[in-house]
Amino acid sequence: MTRQGPPDLLLALCGDVMLGRGVDQVLPHPGDPALREPYVRDARDYVAFAEEASGPVPRPAGFDWPWGAALGVLERAAPDVRVINLETSVTRTGDFAPGKSVHYRMSPANLPCLAAARPDVCALANNHVLDFGRAGLAETLDALAGAGLRTAGAGRDAEQAWRPAAVPVRGDGRVLVYAVGTPGSGVLHDWAAGPGRSGVAFLPRLDERAAAGLAERVLRERRPGDMVVVSVHWGTNWGYAVDQDQTRFAHALIDAGAADVVHGHSSHHPRLLEVYRRRLILHGCGDFINDYEGVGGYEEFRDELRLLYLVPLARDGTLADDPRLVPLRARRLRLERASPEEAAWLGATVTEAGPLD
Repeated sequence: MTRQGPPDLLLALCGDVMLGRGVDQVLPHPGDPALREPYVRDARDYVAFAEEASGPVPRPAGFDWPWGAALGVLERAAPDVRVINLETSVTRTGDFAPGKSVHYRMSPANLPCLAAARPDVCALANNHVLDFGRAGLAETLDALAGAGLRTAGAGRDAEQAWRPAAVPVRGDGRVLVYAVGTPGSGVLHDWAAGPGRSGVAFLPRLDERAAAGLAERVLRERRPGDMVVVSVHWGTNWGYAVDQDQTRFAHALIDAGAADVVHGHSSHHPRLLEVYRRRLILHGCGDFINDYEGVGGYEEFRDELRLLYLVPLARDGTLADDPRLVPLRARRLRLERASPEEAAWLGATVTEAGPLD
């Protein structure tokens, strides 16, 4: 694309940050390791899988351990706003949500690990934030608020769940972050927030009506000088195909003036991105931090490889230049810089996504 000039704002985005289960177990204050999965009943087993694959993991590891090289990248890039999808309950409760085979929780005492990356907004409208019921969600919201971390996409009622996180930026503007979840990514219908009912900002369908309703919300709140990120948990975990409903939904938001960046996530590996009307659509960021290392299956997608997205925006919300994509890889439950071969593989796989750094 044609460079517009120096960006007015640099946005840092990543996909799913899963600090529960095995990752929580290597941090200074591990919570209860009990699981109710068909084959794994103790979260420490996921640490053992990673160690068998890659070598020993320190225990306890420092709070910055899971982020590894990503922290240096963020420090050098100095983004104005950092947005993550936090796919983990922050709770001590043992109230496992029924009807689910996988549950993620981290100890509230390990929140300094999340704070180490200094996220400006944690999107919560995903399929793990209520893994420990509404009591677990209440504790999650309290813990994040107590740590001074903004959230979007979940709340104690519908009003709070749909309210955007507003991040002040230079020039008297704001970055508004809306977060929504969809059933295609595993968000359960009864997790939807309602009047007097806690839950997530939930869209049962990605259709014209849903796009129009969300656009109406955004345009009521948006002021001159604001930029808008819509963070959406959508789509399947594996594969590169993008559902046309997702594309149409994202285009409708941009056409309505209700989104400058569509931050899509749920896939466990990066998918292609799209530039539409000079605005960025991430159809699948891929996981960023998880405990899947050493777990077999789907090796062809190389989900150990991760991307950090640095997005330069002009004041009107359009791209000021190509996004900078920073390739990383997970080893010993920690992010490190990808090798030249790994970066080349990612580049060949997500060719349309732009240059890799």
